[in-house]
Amino acid sequence: MVEEKENIQFELTKELIIQVEQLIESNNDKELRKLLNEFHHADIAEILNEVNLEQATYVIKLLDSETTSDILMDLDEDIREKVLENLSAKEIAEEIQELDTDDAADIIAELPEGRQQEVINKIEDLEHKDEITELLAYDEDSAGGLMAKELVKVYETWTVAGCMRRIRGQAKDVSRVHSIYVVDKTNKLIGRLSLKDLITAKSEQKIAEISNPNVDYVFVDEHVEDVAKVMQKYDLEAIPVVNKERTLLGRITIDDIVDVMKEVAEKDYQLAAGITSDVEADDSIMKLTIARLPWLLIGMFGGLGAASIIEHFNQDMGSFIVLLSFVPLIQATAGNVGVQSSAIVVQGLANNSIDGNILKRLFKEFILGLVNGIAIAIIGLLITHFVFGTPYNVSITIAIALIVVIVMAALIGTFIPIFLDKRGIDPAVATGPFITTSNDVFGILLYFTIAKLILGF
Repeated sequence: MVEEKENIQFELTKELIIQVEQLIESNNDKELRKLLNEFHHADIAEILNEVNLEQATYVIKLLDSETTSDILMDLDEDIREKVLENLSAKEIAEEIQELDTDDAADIIAELPEGRQQEVINKIEDLEHKDEITELLAYDEDSAGGLMAKELVKVYETWTVAGCMRRIRGQAKDVSRVHSIYVVDKTNKLIGRLSLKDLITAKSEQKIAEISNPNVDYVFVDEHVEDVAKVMQKYDLEAIPVVNKERTLLGRITIDDIVDVMKEVAEKDYQLAAGITSDVEADDSIMKLTIARLPWLLIGMFGGLGAASIIEHFNQDMGSFIVLLSFVPLIQATAGNVGVQSSAIVVQGLANNSIDGNILKRLFKEFILGLVNGIAIAIIGLLITHFVFGTPYNVSITIAIALIVVIVMAALIGTFIPIFLDKRGIDPAVATGPFITTSNDVFGILLYFTIAKLILGF
C-alpha cells in the first residue's frame, strides 16, 4: 500500500507534471505505476489536479482501487466531479467499496440524484451498501451525515480473552482504533475501553470491570459545528454517535472535524468579506457576481447615505469647509474599529469564550473604545493642528469627534454580532461591509453633529 511506504518529501514541479503526461501519452503503464507508487495518495491527487481531465481519468482507471479511492477524496471538488462523470457506475462502486462509509457516502452525495442509486446498486458488499444508504438519509450538516459506521465495539458481558479474539475482526475494517466502545445487549452505549486497560487486564476479567462508564458522545441529529465544539473542548480524537435511546450508531473522527472547521472558517471569512454564498476563484462570473453584488449594493447605498449627510451640513459650513478634508479620517477610523470589535466577538462566539451578559460586554468595550479614542484623538489633534495647520477649534472638534466615533463603532461592532447570534443568525455577517457601512454613516452623522454643536455653524 502507498500509505505504508517510507515518507519522502514531495515537491510538485513542472518537470514531474511533464514526466507524468509523457508516460500517459506513450501508454507506458508500467513506468507510470512505478513512478506514482513512490508517492502518497495525497501527492498523486496534487499531480492529477494539474493535468487535464482525460489524463486524470486515465490514472484513476490505471491504478488499483485501494489507492485511487483515497486519491479521489484528496482531489479538488470540481476535478473529482468531472472525473466521476467519466467513470461508469460500476467503476465508481469499485472505488467506493474501498472507502470508509462516511467518505463513500460523501462521494455518492456529490453525484446527480439519478446516478446515485445506480452506483449504490453496483456495490457488491451488501453490508457496506446498507450502511452507506443509512448515512445518506441523514442531513449532511448533522452528526449522522458526518459519522462513519466503522468502529470497534465490545459487549460488557465479554471476558477480556473473548474480547481480544472478537475485536481482531472488527479492527481490520477500521483505519485507526481511537477507542473501543462498550455496549449492553441492546447495543446501548454504556462506556469506553482503552487499549492499555484491555492489554493489561487479566484474561478472565469481564469487560464491565475494566471499562470506563464516563464516555462523551453526541446525538445523531446534532449540528456538525456543535460536534466540533465538543471535540475541541474535550480534546477528543474520536467521538461516538448515538440516538435518543443512546444506541451506538457510529463515530466521528478528528480528520472529519478538521474539515468541518476549515469549511466553517472559509464560510465566515467570505461572509466577513461580504460574499453571501460559498464560492471559489474558479467559479463562473455569474455565480461570483450573485455572491458579491448584494453587499456591494448595501455599501453603495450606505455611501449615498453618508453623501446625503455631508450635503445637508455642507450648506451651513461656511468657513468651516475644511471639515470635509477629514471625512476619510472619520470613516476609516470608524470602519476599522467596528471590524476589530466585531471580529473579536465573532471569534469568541465561535469558540464559546464569550461569557457574561451583553451589558457587561458592552461596558468593557465602551471603556476600551474610550481609551483607544483618547489616544487616537490626542495624536489626531497634534497632527491636524501643527502639521496641517488646522485652526485650534477645528482640531479640537475633530479630536472629540474621533473619541465619540470610536466608542460608537466599538459598541456597534460588539452589539450586532451578539444580537445576531442570540437570534440564531450567523454573526459572521456582522463583520466586513455591514459594520463598515453602518459605521461610515453613523460616524459621518456624529462628526458633523458634534462639529455643528462646537463650532456653531
